[in-house]
Amino acid sequence: MAGTKAGGLKAAQKNLAKDPNFYAKIGAKGGSNGHTGGFAANPDLARIAGAKGGRISRRTKKAEDSQTAQNDDSQTTQASPIAG
Repeated sequence: MAGTKAGGLKAAQKNLAKDPNFYAKIGAKGGSNGHTGGFAANPDLARIAGAKGGRISRRTKKAEDSQTAQNDDSQTTQASPIAG
């Protein structure tokens, strides 16, 4: 790797002297790699991954929240006649 601008220009000239299409070949490779996988190519894999994420969710379920709130209210109302 060139340490200075002049060194970089010298390296570029050397690359072009070896192969006139040196930079064209590098540019042609760009974008040709890497667009083969992912969830767009395999919807079944996306469905499975979404199900796994739903099973290990860290969010509480709304049904559980409402039940715990009702249980807390019922315990406080039951305790008040005993105490009074």
